[in-house]
Amino acid sequence: MKSKIILIRHGITTGNVQQLYYGGTDVPLAEKGINELKRLAGEGIYPYSEEARFYTTGMTRTEQTLKLIYGDREHEVIEDLRELNFGIFEMKHYSEVEGTPEYEAWINATDESIPPPEGESIMNFKKRIRRGFKNLMVKHELDVLRLRNHEEEAMSICICHGGVISGILNDIWPDRYEYFYSWIPDPGHGYILTLDDAKIVDDERF
Repeated sequence: MKSKIILIRHGITTGNVQQLYYGGTDVPLAEKGINELKRLAGEGIYPYSEEARFYTTGMTRTEQTLKLIYGDREHEVIEDLRELNFGIFEMKHYSEVEGTPEYEAWINATDESIPPPEGESIMNFKKRIRRGFKNLMVKHELDVLRLRNHEEEAMSICICHGGVISGILNDIWPDRYEYFYSWIPDPGHGYILTLDDAKIVDDERF
């Protein structure tokens, strides 16, 4: 039985506009991001189903994105699908931290278990989003069972973050891209994952 999981990156934020390190900080969408989401929604690029279930990470930027695309929707929050926390580098521009011992030690580390000071390591980030996506998959499969006697396929729509989407897709198709971050969609865009009998069999970027 086929079904779909939709992963959407939130819209452009003030952190994106200012080119800051941010992940754990609860920044809102920028005006540019709001306008862009309205434009994309008007073009009809976003998948939708009357039976769709909605999810966010609870961060302001994901809540705003959900409302701008789909309107007021009941939804669940999956906190494990939040973005990487950059610790003391949060809300800092590269020019503010380059050359500092703390930044150079972190950015040049080859060991993913090394976190930025007061932040989260790449290793722990990957573990967390695997746990979060597994949670989403379980919820999705319950919907598949709920709709097994209906004509409409199950659809789960999750508004999350660029690094999170990259981690999920890299886990699914580890050999497609050389670099982990090659999977990151533009703000307001994402992927349609097609499942067949609980197995992800295809993806489409939009």
